[in-house]
This record gives sequence, structure tokens and C-alpha cells, in this order.
Amino acid sequence: MLDESLLDDPEALARADRRGLLRGAAEAGARVRTAARHAAEAGIAELKPDGRPRAVLIAGAGTAATGVADLIGALAGASAPVVRLHPTGVAPAAGALRWALPGWAGSLDLLFVITTDGGEPGLDLLAEQAYRRGCTIVAITPQRSPLAEGVGGRHGLVVPLATPPYEVYEGFEEAVPAGPGALWALFTPLLALLDRIGLLEAPPEALSRVADRLDRTAERCGPAIATYSNPAKTLAAELADSLPLIWTEGTGAAPAGRRFAAVLAELAGRPAFAAELPEALPAHGVLLAGDFAAGADPDDFFRDRVEEQQALRARVVLLRDRPAGGLTAAPAARELALGHDTAISELEPEEGSELESLAELLAITDFAAVYLALATPATPS
Repeated sequence: MLDESLLDDPEALARADRRGLLRGAAEAGARVRTAARHAAEAGIAELKPDGRPRAVLIAGAGTAATGVADLIGALAGASAPVVRLHPTGVAPAAGALRWALPGWAGSLDLLFVITTDGGEPGLDLLAEQAYRRGCTIVAITPQRSPLAEGVGGRHGLVVPLATPPYEVYEGFEEAVPAGPGALWALFTPLLALLDRIGLLEAPPEALSRVADRLDRTAERCGPAIATYSNPAKTLAAELADSLPLIWTEGTGAAPAGRRFAAVLAELAGRPAFAAELPEALPAHGVLLAGDFAAGADPDDFFRDRVEEQQALRARVVLLRDRPAGGLTAAPAARELALGHDTAISELEPEEGSELESLAELLAITDFAAVYLALATPATPS
């Protein structure tokens, strides 16, 4: 069960946060600025592309790489297909993972190799295979890593990974797979490059506004802000002892919702389901009427539950990034949920560009997942 008293105790949160997750979430804006500077120093602004690639391939391991590929695919839209290369292997370890190019990949395609580790032999082999096929290769990886040395020079372009702007904690691993900082360190250079080749719009001034929006959201969601006025703490408290059904509406909200489900599982040990409206309504409707319904097991209301584990009850989390006055399935979603006595949490970003709205949704949900992880005693943190 969630220890709600911990949410309003900044010192206790700091003691519980042995992986530096809150600090990583708070400094997401700084990571964007550092990553944008690294991209500029690597020469992305001076690139003169001959045209758009036929396809964008993305390879990397972990929740951050998966989220980046999903985000890029949503933002690029129909400009070019975005394909994530899924690893294979006998274990989720750097030395065991392998990636392979599709048979059609060649000189018309762009390969992004993204990693917070840089020591995966499988990514080195993939880069070598892509070089032989004539693919354009860009790697975002820690400086002086084996991957950086292998790709640098004649094989492709290397953008150094933006590291945290602070001394890391003892025992803290920079490659926390679902950590908020890792996402932005990998995502920002890709935005800069894809803007340069015309697949999406993310000029330097847009990235600066994204960093500012992340800073403002961090101020609203920080550990010193009380739960009643903190959207991330409020969401974490609402999700206590619940099965989150994350329903999304809008281009940016969809990958943000899928990432939220992933970090809830990886950081907080909490199962969650994400789906896009309006398809979410029939897909998740049975969960509102079955064993996870709010009114499930009514005949056993008076049973003593002190010694029993609390049953999960469905709660809808509605993430939207489109204007409320547009065509929307939100009223139908609310009607379905409330018709089954299921509570709803809603998040809609402030006005701004698509990237700014996306950044705000990602920041609030990342903070919420971190708070849920830190304030749940059964979850190691």
C-alpha cells in the first residue's frame, strides 16, 4: 500500500530515492540543454542532407530506447517509416543481446544506435553490418565507449550522451532503464537531427522551449510541493491500490501513455494497460465490469481485510494533448468509466507546441511513477 505521508516528507523521499530518480526527473530540462549542445558540437547543424531517408531505423536496449523509438514514430508521422530493431538473445544483458538489419535496409536508410551503456557488442556488430550495407549511421552513446570508438570516424556520426549535471550517488547506475534523464539524453539529439533532414520540426529554439517547459513542470511536481497542489503526487496517490487503464487521445499522448505504463511496471512494480481512444473503450471495457471493477465482490463487504492484500481496482487515467473543443472521444470515455463507478484521473497539458505538450505529459507521468515507486514500501528503491 502507498504510504501517503511519505509523499509530503521531502527528506524521507530523498532518503528513499537511492537511485536518484527524483533528481533525474527534476533535471530533465538541463539534460535537454546539454544534449542539444552536444548535438550542435557534433556538427548536426552543419549537415547538408541530400534528401529524406527512405526509413529511420532505431536500435537500442531498454525502456528508454523503446520510448524514444515510439516518440519519434509518432512525431514523424507519414514523413518516413520509423522501425525499431528489437534485440534477441538469451538474457537481457549487454553481452547477450544481438540486433539485425532488415533484409531491405541499405544506402537509402538512416540507422540510429542509441544507448546509455555503449558497451553492447551487439550494437557494434550492427553498426558494422549497416556500414557494409551503406546505411547512414548516427550513434548516441557515452564518450570513449566501445561503440563511440567503433562508429566514430569513417563509419558514422557520434553524439556524446548527455550525462547528469551533478555527481551521481554511490551505487547509482546512469543506465537506469526507465529513468527520466535517460529518455531525454537519447531523444534530444534525434530531434535535432530529424529537424535538420526535414522529418519533423525541432529547431534549437523549440528545444529550448521544451527545456523551459520541463523546468516549469519540475517546479510544480517537485518533492517540496504538497500533494494537493502537485499533479504528479496527486496522480500517484490516486493510483494507489489501483490497476491503471491509461487512455490516450492525440498524437503525442499515445507514446506518452505507453511510456507511463512501462515506467509504472519497471520503477513501481505496478501493472498498467495503455490504449488509444476510441479503441480503448471496447478493448478495456470488460475490465471495468469484471474482477477489477470498483464494485467487485460486494457480498464480502464486511470481511476483515487487515491481514489481506488489497485487491486492485481499475482506475482510468485520461491523457490528452489536443484542444478540448476539437473532435474527441473523451465524453464517451468518461461516460463509460463513471457508468461502471470507475474513477478517472485526467491530464491535459497547457497550451504550447506539440513538443512542449508532449514534454509536460512525459514529465508529470515520470514524476508520478517515481513517487509511486518511492512511497510503496514493498517496492525496492
